[in-house]
Amino acid sequence: MILKIRDASISDLPDIVAIYNAAIGDRMATADTDPVSTDSRERWYRSHDPKERPLWIAEAEEKMVGWLSFELFYGRPAYQATAEISIYVAPYYHSRGIGQHLLERAIARGPDLGLKTLVAYIFAHNTPSLRLFEKCGFREWGYLPRVAELDGIERDLIIMGRRLRERSR
Repeated sequence: MILKIRDASISDLPDIVAIYNAAIGDRMATADTDPVSTDSRERWYRSHDPKERPLWIAEAEEKMVGWLSFELFYGRPAYQATAEISIYVAPYYHSRGIGQHLLERAIARGPDLGLKTLVAYIFAHNTPSLRLFEKCGFREWGYLPRVAELDGIERDLIIMGRRLRERSR
C-alpha cells in the first residue's frame, strides 16, 4: 500500500470527522462519548497552521485512511516548543502501519515546526497505541489514575512524551 501524507484542507473535514467518530464507539482513543459534527470541528480545523501546528492527512487507495494533528500544549508561551499529537486511523486500516508512518513523520518534521517535545495522552487500556508510541521512542511521563469515566468505568490516562532532535541550521 502506497501512503501519501499531506496537509489537510477544509474539504477534508467531513472525512476527518468520520474517522474520529468511528473511534468513539470502542472507547479506546477518545474521551468523547457521542459523535461530533463537522460544523463543531471547523474551529478546531482552523486552529491548525501548516507551518506551526499542522493537521496531516494520510491517503491510500485514493481515500483518507487516517490523520495526525499537532495541538498547542497548555496554551502558554513557555510551552511553544511542545505539541500534543493525536493520531486516528480508519478502522479498516488499523494494524497496517499507518499510525507508525504518521508518527515517524511527526518526529522527523517536528524540529522544522519549531518543536522540541511531543506529548500524547493515551488511555491506559489502549495497548495498541501505547505500543506504537513506545516503539517510536516515547516513554511514560505521567500516569493519571481514574481521571475519565466511560460507560460507568473509570479509566486511567497515560502521558507519553518524547524529546526531538535539535533543529538543523
